Amino acid sequence: MKLLLGNKIKTLRKARGITQEQLADAIGISFQAVSKWENNIALPDIALAPSLASYFGVTMDELFEFNLKEMKEKIDVICAEAYQYREKNPEESRRILEEGLKQYPDNDILLNNLLYVMNYTNNPDETITLASRLIEKTTENDIKYDALRFLAYAYNAKGDTTSAIAAMKQIPELYFTKLSEMAFILTGKPKYEAAEKQKWISFEILIQMMWKIAECYEADGKTSEAISETRRALALIEALHEEPKIERFQSYIEYFKNQIERMKSK
Repeated sequence: MKLLLGNKIKTLRKARGITQEQLADAIGISFQAVSKWENNIALPDIALAPSLASYFGVTMDELFEFNLKEMKEKIDVICAEAYQYREKNPEESRRILEEGLKQYPDNDILLNNLLYVMNYTNNPDETITLASRLIEKTTENDIKYDALRFLAYAYNAKGDTTSAIAAMKQIPELYFTKLSEMAFILTGKPKYEAAEKQKWISFEILIQMMWKIAECYEADGKTSEAISETRRALALIEALHEEPKIERFQSYIEYFKNQIERMKSK
């Protein structure tokens, strides 16, 4: 995508006889962001497209001079490619995402994916900077809550528990998910797909929480209880050995077995 959008916005703004500050106030952003657009330094987030088009009284295709659907599809392809390397080669995943950001600067979806391949343990300040930026700018709640989660992880890695808790408190407590509700409401293939996806999300959370309980037991000196809880988590994974997707849990199997041996040797 060529950086021609800034020129278009500038032309439309001047034709309407308004300042950068007035445009910024109208769509709820900073005037510095508008300045960056008009100087072709950055592009507006795709989520702002309807507001911009509506404000200027033009179609989105006319405003952007390209197909927004095509843009989203290209971003999805970049994210899918990066996802393949997220676990086994985060550096490559990061390279793919950063190349994508050169083409689609400041895109929330790409930035959100980038959080997953930043090392918040070794470099928490980098994660804090990006997560804080996303929280401030995004109009998508799922991206905001995900950024808050990473913000909490990074603050915790720095030893700043107070800031970590403050970040987590901004995330609403949810007792259902879109996928779980789709599984209850829909029928046929959509019902199956929603239930299957939610099953694996719930399963991974379950075994992660079992390990957290084991960690608490161990911290309290209850080594036998910690070993038992870890074995139960391991047994759950092994019980699904015939499931094709169980391969992604191989790292958990190896980790839990190592932890059991470590605790037994105490």
